[in-house]
Amino acid sequence: MAAIQVPHWIRAGFRQRPAEERARAVKERVYASFTGLAIVTVLALNAHASAVDSFLTLLAGIVGISIAGFVAEVIGYQIGYGKLPDRTELLTMVRIAAGAFGSASVALVALASAWIGWLPIDTALQISVGIYFITLAVVALVAAHRTRLPWRQQLVALIALIGLGATVVLVLSLAHGH
Repeated sequence: MAAIQVPHWIRAGFRQRPAEERARAVKERVYASFTGLAIVTVLALNAHASAVDSFLTLLAGIVGISIAGFVAEVIGYQIGYGKLPDRTELLTMVRIAAGAFGSASVALVALASAWIGWLPIDTALQISVGIYFITLAVVALVAAHRTRLPWRQQLVALIALIGLGATVVLVLSLAHGH
């Protein structure tokens, strides 16, 4: 199986950003991915979820986490720097918050496909759960690898990240399921 290649212009643009901004963007996508995974997991366990309701529920959750992330960025900036963000920083915050939509794109396409009748809703939700799970596992793998620890310690870090991630999904699923 060939590896998925990210286009050069996307990689280059992301790599040219300062390390702090890249870290903030990854954090936002991880938050959104956990939220999305919890939502689609609960929907998948809810046997009577319609495609329309599933799509709109995921969309609302991602929009909500994006707005919450933006507000948190603004508040954090105000507290950290004692002033409002300037135009450049505000645009950076908007770009970071909008990145949450990237985490939901495949899941939303799968649910839209169910909405128009191309896929059964159960299949679309399974695809969505799988995509979110794979995304978070890859992020955890990259994070563990980037530590440059010996491979055994990287493995321990990876297992710890996956365990913590599973705990987050469980808690979010319980919260969304009630």
